[in-house]
Amino acid sequence: MDVLDRLFGSHAQVKIMRLFLFHPGEIYEPKDVVRLARVDSKVVRRELENLSKAGLVQKKSASKETKVLNKNGKPKKKKVSGWMLNADFPYLKPLQNILVNVRPLSSGELAKRFHGAGTIKFLVVSGVFLQQWESRVDLLVVGDKLSEARVHNVVKVLESEVGRELSYASFSTQDFLYRLDVYDKLIRDILDYPHERIVDKLQIQ
Repeated sequence: MDVLDRLFGSHAQVKIMRLFLFHPGEIYEPKDVVRLARVDSKVVRRELENLSKAGLVQKKSASKETKVLNKNGKPKKKKVSGWMLNADFPYLKPLQNILVNVRPLSSGELAKRFHGAGTIKFLVVSGVFLQQWESRVDLLVVGDKLSEARVHNVVKVLESEVGRELSYASFSTQDFLYRLDVYDKLIRDILDYPHERIVDKLQIQ
């Protein structure tokens, strides 16, 4: 049980595990984990050590491309040392089933997250929330007096909990209904494929 105790020791640890499980070949420096999982740096260091002792992650060094170009116009490379998912971890598959294939938040909790973003009339989840990995959009937010900054911030927090970047679209009610009437491709790609309506005050057929 020592491994399980280490793995499920805290909410921060679960967020960090999801980050690595969704990006199995990626090397993350501690500062990257702090930024993406939104966890305090001291907590990140502690949790990475715990996960390392459990065998889920391992230290790795590699050369990575940067956004800086050299004189030939090619990205410069730098050596980075960080942590990567251990592909040989014996409980990797069941752990993925628990943390990747199970929704991190209930429908009610998701709805609450957007309460301060405006008057939500239609909130739909798809993509990562339903394990529909090819979906164009993970979240559709429709409402009146929407604060785009607030919506964006809620999505960023959700990303830190889910463990990966989310694709989302937000529209005013008027704009959404217009797009619905003209059979907008993005809207149809969401509504014609597997999705779940968290809030549906518009009673869309």
